[in-house]
Amino acid sequence: MPSAAERVGLLEAFKGLGCLFIVLHHLAFYGPMADVVAQAWPVGVGWLSEHGRLAVQVFLVCGGYLTACSLAKLGPLAGHQIWGLVRKRYLRLAIPLLAALSLTVLVTELLRPIFDHDSLSPPPEFWQTLAHVFFLQHLGGMDGLSAGVWYVAVDLQLYVSALLLMLMAQQVHARWPQWPLKAWLGTFWWVLVAGSLWWWNRHPELEDLNLYFLGAYGLGWLAHAVRHAHAPPMGVWAIVLLGAVAWWLEPRWRVATAWGVAICLACAPQAVWMGTGQTVSAWRQGMAWLSRVSYSVFVVHFAVSLVVNAVVTQGWPADVWVNALGMLAALLLSLLAGAWLYEWVEKPAATGRRWWVWAEVFIASALLAVLINGTL
Repeated sequence: MPSAAERVGLLEAFKGLGCLFIVLHHLAFYGPMADVVAQAWPVGVGWLSEHGRLAVQVFLVCGGYLTACSLAKLGPLAGHQIWGLVRKRYLRLAIPLLAALSLTVLVTELLRPIFDHDSLSPPPEFWQTLAHVFFLQHLGGMDGLSAGVWYVAVDLQLYVSALLLMLMAQQVHARWPQWPLKAWLGTFWWVLVAGSLWWWNRHPELEDLNLYFLGAYGLGWLAHAVRHAHAPPMGVWAIVLLGAVAWWLEPRWRVATAWGVAICLACAPQAVWMGTGQTVSAWRQGMAWLSRVSYSVFVVHFAVSLVVNAVVTQGWPADVWVNALGMLAALLLSLLAGAWLYEWVEKPAATGRRWWVWAEVFIASALLAVLINGTL
């Protein structure tokens, strides 16, 4: 079995690479720079636009794995703990998001006069702004004010689902203690993952709900269970069966990606992360840093890419090489902006007072954006 440090290293590699690919995907999908670059490299840009979003599946599986880790450390849950855990998770997600959205809505309105592109969101409305504060925008049928906001809302829904499932497994175990708690919990997760991969995930109208994504998230949880089981082969075959049936019912690359990541997390041997020399050390340090700042990069990169797209489009609207360098610059600047956001916003303690401050900043930024647009 890999050591704890090596297991973290594998997760960091997945999260770090996922961070890079999701930024590149949005650059290819939204920005006019990618349209120019696609004239010379249509295959590469087309692949990022179509398949770069598979990085979301990597984040979902890693999220399920990490949730399983944290809940395993807590031990049995009491009902009164649920609210505190949900509140803590919400604050950790909301504070960096509100800070990034404050920047995004202002950047959008400042660029609108010189950058006429459909990647710019309309000026924020009052109820839309309020819905973003509580991650309710997509459930209310409202457009997101930035790329990827829907994922943050789904992440919170999935975390709540994991807590409720843990509570339910404990109650069933108390009623029928002859079967271990881990067995009950594993069975519940397996059934939910099967329902998601075999049914819910095949219905796009459900993609704003956690049911659509429970398959990938649950595969992460099952991967954690297999890695910490005394007899892992049975658990591995359970994961294999889930993915095989899902592919047989309807081949989907998003399912194959989540399935592959889960199997790697469950089965990767110690030798995967063994090695000597500076190259291996630098790789691990780089992936560790990317993993650490990945959430901040995820929420802030859209604002950065809007600015770079506007500058390059204004100055060099048809130059392939300048636009390609612009995409690279947008990626690097997104990483730097994410590192800054992590250090000054995400890393400090996520308290209710800090949430209140950033919620006020976001609402004020949305109001200022409306004033700049002149639609008030």
